[in-house]
This record gives sequence, C-alpha cells and structure tokens, in this order.
Amino acid sequence: MSWCWSAGVGGAKLAHGLAQLVPPGRLTIIVNTGDDFWMYGLRICPDLDTLTYTLSGLVNPANGWGVAGDTFETLAAMKRYGEDTWFGIGDRDFATHLLRTQALRRGDSLTTVTHKLTSALGIAHTILPMTDAPIATKVDTVERGELDFQIYFVQQRWQPTVKALRYDGIEAASITPEVRRAIESADVILFGPSNPWLSIAPILGVPGMRDALIARDVPRVALSPIVGGEAIKGPAAKMMAELGYDVSARTVAAYYGDVINGFVYDALDAQMTIDGLRTATFDTIMRTDEDRAVLARRMVDWVSSWGDSG
Repeated sequence: MSWCWSAGVGGAKLAHGLAQLVPPGRLTIIVNTGDDFWMYGLRICPDLDTLTYTLSGLVNPANGWGVAGDTFETLAAMKRYGEDTWFGIGDRDFATHLLRTQALRRGDSLTTVTHKLTSALGIAHTILPMTDAPIATKVDTVERGELDFQIYFVQQRWQPTVKALRYDGIEAASITPEVRRAIESADVILFGPSNPWLSIAPILGVPGMRDALIARDVPRVALSPIVGGEAIKGPAAKMMAELGYDVSARTVAAYYGDVINGFVYDALDAQMTIDGLRTATFDTIMRTDEDRAVLARRMVDWVSSWGDSG
C-alpha cells in the first residue's frame, strides 16, 4: 500500500506516526515549499527540513524543528558582526543548507537534492517537494504591508494582522513527474493537520495539482488542525479569524472542498456535524511519539473500513 501525504510542521508528526506503520518505501510525503527562502546565500527549506529531521530521528523534540543538541556558534559569530540573527539556524543545521545550495547551484533539482539528503540520513520513505519551481508565500498585513512569510512568522512572531495571502511564482510552477507518479499510484491520500492557508494552499495552488488529486478515486482525507475553536500550534486560528472565517473544523473541511472525500476532526468537536463527507472523530492531539502512532493507526483502520461499508 502506498500513501501520499502533504505536510507542514503538524503533518510531520503524523507522518512520523505513519512511518511507524507503513513498510519502508511505501510512504510518499509531498511537502510544502512556499515557506522556502534565501538567507546568508543559502536556500532554506523549513518544511522539508522539519520532516527530514523528524523521520531521521534528529529533530529537536522541544521545538519540533531543528536538530537536537545543536549549537549556535556560527550565529553568535554573525551577531558579533552586527547581524540581526532572528532566524535560528544551528551549526549542524547549516550543513543541510550548505549542501542543498551547493547542489542547486550546480544544477540539481530540489527533488534530486532532497532525495540525496534524505537517503544519506537513512530515511526509508520518499520525501518530495511539491514542485521544483521556487514559490514564496507573501503575507499582506494591516500594520506592516506585505511581508515575506518568514518575516511574518518568525521575526514578527505572526503578530501582524493578516489581510490576504499570495503565493509568488505559483503560476509558473508545475507538478514534477515524481509528484504526479506518487498521486497516480497512491491508495490513500492524506492531508496532515497543517494550516490550510499557509501549508496546504501552496501545494494545491501548483497548476494541475487539484485536478490530479480530484481525479484519484481513492480515500482523500484531511485532518483538522483546529480543535475546540483553537489551533494546536501556530497562527491558524488567529489567521482564520482575521480573514473573516469561523474558526472551526467545519471551516477547514469546507476549505478543501472536492479535493477531499473524508475528514477527521477531534473528539472534542464530536457534536459538530459536517455534511457531504465521510467523517470520523478521534483524539487528534499528538503530545508523544506514541500518540502519533495511535492516531495514525486509527486513521489507517478507519480508511481501510471504507470498502467494508460500501
């Protein structure tokens, strides 16, 4: 059985749970690259790296991103030169960005270099960027005007009020052959509990992506990042309210539209009805590695039961 996964930070946790269940080589994870940016002359890919470090066992468990036990001597040296070191890149983390940038500059695609890096770390499953084209999420804010995503998210700690979002370069992007094959061969397509507007929208915005997903007559299931009217992590709830949406799992399901035919949300919201989709409610908060595996198993068992119920 093969799986197709779209991941952000929250998605990395469930992807880790799935990786404990799915045999090696049978899980494919398609990752948002709208957060990618240049810094210090290096190409930084936060979602790809979070997933890579998570599945390789290197991730800092306290943050959910970065490398466990990393040091920050390079940034400290930059700060002595007067650099505003607002984006925390650890010394070991720098190695990933250096090697990626070197490969990109010699002509490797992002897909190719991602495969090389993940293989070197012993990751048995496939991690794919959503496209090889550069995409940049831009956040239009009331207080600061349009900001690069990382300025909004990290430097400004997602405090400015959001008016609109755009995904610069998306019109010129295309689905890679590797992503298309993953979608066409997937038995199940799962969307992780990531911010729909920041982590999922760039993926769905790649020309042809929505049509490719909708064309697959397989379970296509999203997991809500909203529990009891709040986001488990990050600015999803705040952003939804600022954009004029009701902050609820129902709104998340409606956002996906016909891309999905199934939806999972938290048992805390079990009284909520969501029409037009197969639905299930579980405890979706993943505090531990065991929680990730349990939720993944429950989702797999639920999706597997669809054939039995017609």
